[in-house]
Amino acid sequence: QVQLVESGGGLVQPGGSLRLSCTASRSTFSLISMGWFRQAPGTQRDLVARISSSGITEYADSVKGRFTISRDNRSNRLYLQMNSLKLDDTAVYYCNKLSQFWPWGQGTQVIVSS
Repeated sequence: QVQLVESGGGLVQPGGSLRLSCTASRSTFSLISMGWFRQAPGTQRDLVARISSSGITEYADSVKGRFTISRDNRSNRLYLQMNSLKLDDTAVYYCNKLSQFWPWGQGTQVIVSS
């Protein structure tokens, strides 16, 4: 059973930065396209950034130019650098494959507040 563990969230002021990390307990991690998802209270879980096994990235319009997704296949880790954070970025952030999801981790809470 694959385990996903997200970390790095916290409370930050608008305009601030955070770096999220995700560790996957799966040796085939390097072969799989991965994504960062977020879910705000009362909303559905949405994909905000994705990265292919070779490092090609795509972003939702809402985070383009502010967030950067990256991966370290040697350590089975996924990262999300979040800059210029806005109030609307407040959510629980999760990592996972892009389809046929692994069991979801606990997520990491990001709160953007002044």
